[in-house]
Amino acid sequence: MNIANPPPIVALPPELIARFAALIGDKYAVTDPAELEAYVTEERNLYRGHSPLVLRPGSTAEIAAICKLASETRVALVPQGGNTGLVGGQTPLNGEIVISLKRMDNIREVDTSSNTMTVEAGVILQHAQERAASVDRLFPLSLGAQGSCTIGGNLSTNAGGTAALAYGLARDMALGLEVVLADGRILNLLSKLKKDNTGYDLRDLFIGAEGTLGIITAATLKLFPKPRAVETAFVGLQSPADALKLLGIAQAEAAGNLTSFELIAEIALDFSVRHGHNRDPLQSRHPWYVLIELSSMRDDARGALEAILERGFEEGVVVDAAIATSLTQQQAFWKLREEISPAQKPEGGSIKHDVSVPVAAVPQFIDEANAAVVGLIPGARPVPFGHLGDGNIHYNVTQPVGADKAAFLGRWHEVNTVVFAIVMRLGGSISAEHGIGVMKRDELPGVKDQTAIELMRAIKAMLDPQGIMNPGKVL
Repeated sequence: MNIANPPPIVALPPELIARFAALIGDKYAVTDPAELEAYVTEERNLYRGHSPLVLRPGSTAEIAAICKLASETRVALVPQGGNTGLVGGQTPLNGEIVISLKRMDNIREVDTSSNTMTVEAGVILQHAQERAASVDRLFPLSLGAQGSCTIGGNLSTNAGGTAALAYGLARDMALGLEVVLADGRILNLLSKLKKDNTGYDLRDLFIGAEGTLGIITAATLKLFPKPRAVETAFVGLQSPADALKLLGIAQAEAAGNLTSFELIAEIALDFSVRHGHNRDPLQSRHPWYVLIELSSMRDDARGALEAILERGFEEGVVVDAAIATSLTQQQAFWKLREEISPAQKPEGGSIKHDVSVPVAAVPQFIDEANAAVVGLIPGARPVPFGHLGDGNIHYNVTQPVGADKAAFLGRWHEVNTVVFAIVMRLGGSISAEHGIGVMKRDELPGVKDQTAIELMRAIKAMLDPQGIMNPGKVL
C-alpha cells in the first residue's frame, strides 16, 4: 500500500457506525448533519470535509477501543482538538471518522515540586495557563487561539507562539506523552523526568506528527517560575534591519529576560487598528514596529527595558516608543498584535505563509519576498509580521484593492513558489509552527532531505501499516 496516496475512503455501513458509537455511547456519537458541520469546516474556510460520524470519547481506554476497531475494519480516523489548525490537518477530507478530543479535558495532576502538570489532550491551552498560575507557576505556551486550541493539538502541530524566543516550542515544554497507536495499543511515556537515557526518545516521534502516527491523549508539561515583573513596549522603527539591531541590543541588555520580540509591518498595524477597533500606541505612523516584552523574577524588568530603548535611541534605531504603564495597556499592545490575522479578512483574499529563516536573514527575506510578490501580482499587499526573535515570519499577502478574491486565491500556488524559493535559498523552512497538513504536503518532498522523507515514510508504514491515521496529511 502506498501510504503517500491512501485509497479513497468508502462510505461506512450503518451497522459499522453503530459499532463505533456503541464503544462510547450514542450520546457522544454525532451523526446529525447540522451538528457535524462544526467538525468538517475550519476557521479560514479553505478546507471543507465530510464525515458520517464524529466520536467524542471521554477516556484513553475508549480511544484505544476505537483505534482497535478501526484497525480491524480498515476505517480511517482524523484526530481533532480545538479545530483551530491552519493547514487542513484536522479536516476529514475523505469521509473519515473524526475523533474529537474535547471531552478529554482533565488536569490529572499538578506537581509543584517537579514543576510539572499532567493534562489530557483536550485541555484548552488557556485553562492550562490558568491552572499553572493558580499554583504560582507559568505554562508559557501562548497563541492567538489559546482560548480554544487544545494541548493535544498544540503538541501534534508542535505549536510555537509569542514566547518561543525564551521557552521554545511545544516540543520543548513536554516531558512525556500518552499515545494511542493505530492498532489500539497504549504507549505510556508519561514521565516527569528531565533525565532519562533509556534508548530512543519515542516521545518526539508524535510531537509535530499531526496525528498521522497515533493519537496523543495526555502529556506531562513543564512548568516554570511565575515572573514577578513583566514589562512591555511598543516601538516604532524604519526597517526590519533596524529591528534586527534592536533585537541584538535587547539580548545584550536583558539576557534571558527577553521573552517576546514581535515584528509588525505598518500595513499590519493599519489593518489591526482599522478592523480590530484598536488604538495606535504611538503618536505618528512608522514603517515598522516591534512589540517587546521582558519578564523577570526580580523587579528589574522596567530598568532593563528602559536601557534597551535608550540605547536604541542613541544608536538611531528607535524612532519612537511607548512603555505600557498598566496591565490594561499591556493587554492593549498585545491585542494589536493578536488582531492582525483576523483583521486581514475584511481586506479580501489573503495568501498566507508560516516560514522561518535564520534570524540574520529576516530583513533580506522580507525585501526579496516583497519584490517578488508584487512583481508577480502588481498591487498585491504583503503583510509580514511575526516572531523576529526566532526567525519565524508570517508572510501573508493580501489581494490588490478591488481585485477578484477567488481569482487572487487561485494564484496561491504561484505565490507559494516564489516565496518558498527565497526561503529555501536563505536556508529556511516552509513551515515554522503551523505544520504541514494538506496545505504544504505536496511541497514537502521538494524542500526536505530525501533520506528524511524516506525515513518518515518508513516510520509511518511501521506504526500505521494500514494508513488509517489521518491519511493524506503530511505525507
